[in-house]
Amino acid sequence: MGGKNKQRTKGNVRPSSSGRAAELLAKERGTVPGFIGFGASQSDLGYVPAIQGAEEIDSLVDADFRMVLRKLSKRDVITKLKAMQEFGMMCKERETEIVKGVLPYWPRIYCKISLDHDRRVREATQQAFEQLILKVKKNLAPHLKSLMGYWLIAQCDTYSPSASAAKVAFDKAFPSSKQPEALAFCKDEILNVLQDHLLKETPDTLSDPQTVPEEEREAKFFRILTCSLLALKKLICMLPANENSSLDEKLRPLLSQNKFWKYGKHSVPQVRSAFFELVSTLCQHLPESMKGEAPRVCSAVLLNIDDSDAVVCSALWEAVLYIISTIEDSWSHVSAKKGVLPKLWTVLREGGRGLATVIYPNLLPFVSKVPHGITEPKLDFSRTFFSSIIQGLSTERALASHSECSVIISTFMECLRFSVLQNLGDNEEQRQMQRMLINEQLIPLIDAVLKEPRLQNGPLFYQIAETLTSWETRAEILSDDGTSDTFQRMLSDFWEGLLSVCVLHVDVTDANEKSLVAVSCLLQILQNPESKMKLTKRKNIKIRFTEGNESESNLENEKSVEIGNIVESKILVDPSHISHLRKDPLEDLVCRLAELSIVYINDQRSDQHLKFLSALLNSFSSSRVFQVLLEQEEDGKAAYDGCHESVKPQHENPSIQFLYQKLIGWLKEGWREETDFLVDILYSVLHCCNSNTERKNILDDLTKMDLKWNILLQIIHKACSSLVKHTLISAWLKGDVLGEKFVILTDSLCYKSLETTTTSSESYSKRWTLLSLVLSQHVKNESLIGEAYVERILDKLQAALLKAKDLSEAGNTEPSVSFICDVASSFFSSVKGCLLMSSSEDLLFTIFQLCAQSQDVTNLSDLLVCKLKRTWLCGLNSLLHQLGCMHKESTFLHRSALWVKNQIQLSSLDVKSLQVLISAVNDLMTELLETGEVSGYFLGDYIGRITPNKSEWEKMRESLPIEWLHKPLLDGRLSMNCEPPGTDHKQRGLTKLPSYLCTAVLLSNMALLILENGVHLENHDAERSKLENIIAEQLYAFHWIEELENPPCLLLEFLKMPQVMNVTCEKLSALSNTPNLLQILFNRSKQNGRLWALTMAKLIHTTNVASSEIKQLFKTTEGFFPLTEGNLHTVQSLSPFLSEEDNEELVIQCTAKLMSCGQTELSSTEGAYGYLAILNSCLNDGSIECKELLPGILKIIMSWRNDYGDSFLFSCNLKEASPQLLAFNIEMIRYLSLLQKRSSSRLADSEWDFILCSMLAWLETTSESRALYHVPLVQIFACVSCDLASALSAYFQAAATEVTENLPVNLQSEWKEFFSEGIHSLLLPLLVKITGESKDASETSFQNSVLKSLGDVLTYISKDQLLNHKLPAKFVAGQKTNLPDKLQTLLNTLSPLLLFKARPVQITVYHMLYKVMSELPPFDDEDLKSYGDEEEELALSPPAALMTVLATQEDLLDSILECIPVGEFAVVQPLSAEFCFVLGYLLTWKLILTFFKAASSQLRALYSQYLRRTKSLNKLLYHLFRLMPENPAFSGPSTELPNKDAKTFFTEELHLYVKDTSALSSQIPHLTCSVYGITLKDLPAMVRLWWNRCEKRVFNIVDKLTSKYVSNVLSSQEIVSVQNSTKLFSGMMVKARSATREVIATYSVDDIFIELIIQLPPNYPLGSITVESGKRVGVAVQQWRNWMLQLSTYLTHQNGSIMEGLALWKNNVDKRFEGVEDCMICFSVIHGSNYSLPKKACRTCKKKFHSACLYKWFTSSNKSTCPLCRETFF
Repeated sequence: MGGKNKQRTKGNVRPSSSGRAAELLAKERGTVPGFIGFGASQSDLGYVPAIQGAEEIDSLVDADFRMVLRKLSKRDVITKLKAMQEFGMMCKERETEIVKGVLPYWPRIYCKISLDHDRRVREATQQAFEQLILKVKKNLAPHLKSLMGYWLIAQCDTYSPSASAAKVAFDKAFPSSKQPEALAFCKDEILNVLQDHLLKETPDTLSDPQTVPEEEREAKFFRILTCSLLALKKLICMLPANENSSLDEKLRPLLSQNKFWKYGKHSVPQVRSAFFELVSTLCQHLPESMKGEAPRVCSAVLLNIDDSDAVVCSALWEAVLYIISTIEDSWSHVSAKKGVLPKLWTVLREGGRGLATVIYPNLLPFVSKVPHGITEPKLDFSRTFFSSIIQGLSTERALASHSECSVIISTFMECLRFSVLQNLGDNEEQRQMQRMLINEQLIPLIDAVLKEPRLQNGPLFYQIAETLTSWETRAEILSDDGTSDTFQRMLSDFWEGLLSVCVLHVDVTDANEKSLVAVSCLLQILQNPESKMKLTKRKNIKIRFTEGNESESNLENEKSVEIGNIVESKILVDPSHISHLRKDPLEDLVCRLAELSIVYINDQRSDQHLKFLSALLNSFSSSRVFQVLLEQEEDGKAAYDGCHESVKPQHENPSIQFLYQKLIGWLKEGWREETDFLVDILYSVLHCCNSNTERKNILDDLTKMDLKWNILLQIIHKACSSLVKHTLISAWLKGDVLGEKFVILTDSLCYKSLETTTTSSESYSKRWTLLSLVLSQHVKNESLIGEAYVERILDKLQAALLKAKDLSEAGNTEPSVSFICDVASSFFSSVKGCLLMSSSEDLLFTIFQLCAQSQDVTNLSDLLVCKLKRTWLCGLNSLLHQLGCMHKESTFLHRSALWVKNQIQLSSLDVKSLQVLISAVNDLMTELLETGEVSGYFLGDYIGRITPNKSEWEKMRESLPIEWLHKPLLDGRLSMNCEPPGTDHKQRGLTKLPSYLCTAVLLSNMALLILENGVHLENHDAERSKLENIIAEQLYAFHWIEELENPPCLLLEFLKMPQVMNVTCEKLSALSNTPNLLQILFNRSKQNGRLWALTMAKLIHTTNVASSEIKQLFKTTEGFFPLTEGNLHTVQSLSPFLSEEDNEELVIQCTAKLMSCGQTELSSTEGAYGYLAILNSCLNDGSIECKELLPGILKIIMSWRNDYGDSFLFSCNLKEASPQLLAFNIEMIRYLSLLQKRSSSRLADSEWDFILCSMLAWLETTSESRALYHVPLVQIFACVSCDLASALSAYFQAAATEVTENLPVNLQSEWKEFFSEGIHSLLLPLLVKITGESKDASETSFQNSVLKSLGDVLTYISKDQLLNHKLPAKFVAGQKTNLPDKLQTLLNTLSPLLLFKARPVQITVYHMLYKVMSELPPFDDEDLKSYGDEEEELALSPPAALMTVLATQEDLLDSILECIPVGEFAVVQPLSAEFCFVLGYLLTWKLILTFFKAASSQLRALYSQYLRRTKSLNKLLYHLFRLMPENPAFSGPSTELPNKDAKTFFTEELHLYVKDTSALSSQIPHLTCSVYGITLKDLPAMVRLWWNRCEKRVFNIVDKLTSKYVSNVLSSQEIVSVQNSTKLFSGMMVKARSATREVIATYSVDDIFIELIIQLPPNYPLGSITVESGKRVGVAVQQWRNWMLQLSTYLTHQNGSIMEGLALWKNNVDKRFEGVEDCMICFSVIHGSNYSLPKKACRTCKKKFHSACLYKWFTSSNKSTCPLCRETFF
């Protein structure tokens, strides 16, 4: 407890231990060893076994229990809490006998800890006690008496969870029937405990003053006091009645104590509350004892009647009522007029001090019990009492609470009625009392409520109505005692007083509007008290939600609710049930108020009086009231002159006269915004009309007048909300006048709003709302207006929408379209059977069209499109529901299907338009799906109407660009012997999607929806076949895009559409019947060939169809003959999937047919061309064993050469060659490539000669036909010729490294000397010519495929062939070079091709230049000797041709990457122009770095100086860190073991192949990493210099990436290169340690021995290499330091490996031992950069310096003096 790390008292060497303290205490007390503990009282400690002691006692309590009980004696709250929880668990889990052992010690522990200050401990104690009870059960009985007092206190704990837990434990111990007996059994002990607590205990006796703070002691004491009082109350309540007498005696000592009665004035509210509760209980159960203590109890309770504490109040008033009821002479013990009543008046005047809901319900019983003597004089008492209540009602605290106001008003009225009943006599005193109650109390209260808005929603008006009803009933009953006259007199007084109050509020110029509203409410309630419940609810709702900052419209609504809506539909109720005692005075009052109001309306145009009049007429619409209004009008001057023109011939009905004389004028006033109350007056007038015809005529007149639309809206809206009002105006609603009015309204709304936007938005909105209401609202399943007018309105709306499409560019259609949406949506959703009208379907179709077109076409906003969509879906839902019930055809479905078909076939759609259209159709299909049983019929019919017929499909397919053929023809997957039509058609500028794609994707989406939902279509098999045809067309469309070499952006965007991505080949084939689908594709392939054949192959590949299933398609291979283009393409596409037997059968059949081919049949499809094409396809995968067959076919081809030589296109121009002949030669060339790859048998000399000579002859034809490469078959001819040359080059290159027996003697030498030379002498100039003619050969241009094949061959060119090229000479004026002319021409010709915008050319040129790079530095080496010892630092440029190209590339890269921060990864789109720029730049740097690596140390220094000056390397490094990915993980094929480190672009070598485009997306990142790795390896010093000068952000990025990915690779390479180095140093031995990344160099000469340890840093080579000292013998310390510094300098500043740095250092030390002096500037013999010796000597001091060092000295010091002697240096 003391804490482990606290400073101990001096001399205390052992930590504190509670156990040891317990042992010591036991010894000192002299008790039985083994016991310590505590008891129930402070003086008598009980004991609990704690330590090992006497065996007989120890055996009673389990060791674990003993430990827990010991913990319970601790002071720490957490310790006690955990111990108590543990005790409870142990009681639950241990055996009963073990738990019983604890029982003797539990009472003392429980009595102590159940009073603990911490509530969690108390709660845990009761929960643990429950577990103990459940375990020991009846064994607890002997200990009950010592427990029960504290247990009862615990049940009254102020902390509810603790009290609840104690109660639960008590209930578990005793059933409810036994509980009184148990308490009676322990009664004496309980009373002793409670009396001790109430009379004896103090805060200091209950808690230890030395350890417990005063605040905590007092809190515990007050809590125990409260609990003890409540426990005593509980005991009295629960004890059996027969125990009361003995209990009375036992309590006398307590009740006789003054201390007990003082608890009524205790400072703690909880104590006072408990005390008053106990007093109430004592009065209830022990009244005699209370009577005996009457003086004390009356004073303690009645004199505290003003206690306003919320905790105490309820208990206090309960005690007050019990006291005055139980003790008859209670008022004699207190001074009522001085001590009680003044306090009560104060409480009432203050509104109950916030406790009105508690106090006021007790007032009536209290007043009823006050004796007459106290209330005399009665008049004053009552006046004071009621005045105090009214005064209390006006307090701000009471007004703030609706419930308090209500309870005060209710109490007032109850007490008032009680007082009236108490004073019903006819003597003067009683009459005075009656007048006082009415005139001085009730009427002022009404006045106060009318003035205060917060009180107007209270129950007063209803209570008054009830009171009047009661009085009226008593007044009508004749009685002998005269009470009837009394009540009549009181009623007369009330109506007089009410009139005066109402007039007071109405007869004011600036009348308070809320007061007028309250007056009208009061009058309405007095007329119709039955609406009590309804009104109460409405008022509650209004109070709950209405806030002060609401808009005007909300306030208007609020007023209308209060005035009009409360009495909805009451205007026709005949108030015959109302007593004449109320009816007459009420009507008089209304007439008087109406008369006053009309005066103010006429004289002062008082709006509030007009609203008040409306409310009056709404409730009291009678001829008398209207007559009064007219009389007043006749007496005075007409307020409005403008209405006279509208006056009709005089009507007898005063209400109609009032309408024409007054109301129409008010309705016409343009300035009035609120007209709702005027419409209420109109309905009051209509109610007073005699017939429907009269009403119709009135309303027709109003309709023809130029009234605001808002008034019509309100008239109709009120009729829709009330059946009574609708009955009044139904004839008018159905009439022609109103119908025509609405048609004109629709016309003006639609067309004027389309053309102009000047209409005010509010009135515009109101008119649309009116139109929507008229269309959508139905009463008794009939439209509000005539159906003919409904149809005309819908026609107008539809016409407006059609026009909106044309006007949409103006951008002002949005409000109009939005409103039409609202109207249509409301109409569709609310009107049953509305869509069976043709005009409804037309409107729905127009809205659908707007939704199914792109917003670029309609110019509608997103919000509006969503609205339109909701509208047409709502309409479609209604339509389908109606069609499903009536089985009718739908015009909408038919028209929408035809329109969709027209859109996809004839309209030019872009991606967005197609997406919108498909989305709309999908929504429609989804709705059709939800129609239940008829969905199959609807769906089948709809998709059938959209699907094109066979000729339409064919026409759309033919319109597709034919560029897709290029790739399959080039790959040899298809063969053609005719020029495909339209191949020169360019689709680059494709701006609209082909109709075929649109149709296919729309229909496949629909088919997918049907298949996914498993819809059963009518005529299921036929419909299913249609769906499979649709799927076949979709697969064809997908494959068309797939075969395009580089699809335009529009098609790529099309593929990314969600609707297209959802329709995958896998999903389509999975949902359809694959064999059926495959059969459809096979049939179409046989018939048409071409793309159908490839589509079939794709499906077979995707779905992994077995060869046996494929066999089912064609049964036998004979079915493919005679060959047609369709059959040929089908076989070519199927061959990879056929069984070996089928392929062999086809090969044998074709070989046999080849033998019989004549010259005319060579180039025909049903001839040698076709059979060779099949042979090439079948033999391509190498699965057929054809050792004998392949040479046999070669012999047939050789025989054709001899017999039909004209058919071989050797060494000729292809201008005159036919497509058939070209195709025949292409297949022969492909066969020869296949033969070379597949044949394992030895070929004869003549056969090799034929192959090689043919190859060269075909290449010559290729070279001569350069101008015809745009012709597809010529292009393919050129490609396959180059591919054959490439295959043979690869074959002979591999054969050169292996001894092969299959090759004839001298063939290898012939290849090198003649054939290889012939290939490259043809193709190298050809490459230069092709690239010279066009600077761009993008991936889609016709040249690109030729360039790929041409470049692939040229990568096999040898270094000698390059050096001896026959290219025309090319030199650049002013170009500085040391190279021979041929080499310079080669560089000048090929280097610019690194800028060529075609990847194959760039890769080819890179491979060729790479081979000659190592030959270039020696020419600079020879020139280096001519350089003298110039003072200026020398710099030498790498090859000028490369540097010129590099300068151009740097400008291009700067423009591309300038906006990208260093460190962010710039993604380069493969095969874009940027891709070519970046690729060329990186390849150029790879060549420069290769050149750099091949140079000597001296040359490298000069080259690096040049790169530093031009800042080219700095630019490169910045660009590299824009192009390198953050995570350069390599995703290629893994051949490493799984436990190896992860592969990255730095660990894996980059292979650049001309034809391999499989990893284009990762090629630039990989190449970037490769260049960075080489740069770090070969130019470490320059990279280090750049890194150290970078800004902090770039510095950190470079360091992080290099350390993480590159350093380990380069360190390992350096260590391995040292270990594998074959370079030997005389006198120096070098070895490496890979584990520690160290290189150890040991140098020895004569007696000198030096050991140096070179440590590579973690971020090598960026960080500095550290050189540490090993062993040294015979070297001075200063010299040793110099040498270590030199080595460190060499390794840091030279661009080379560690071995090169060591060699330089050794050379330096050797020169030192040879006697060469150090340069006194750099203190080194050999210069660190240019590796020169000190040669420049000072004439004065004779010391020698390096030229470069002197140059730096002079330039930095701005002096020309010797660094050593300071003399002028000459």
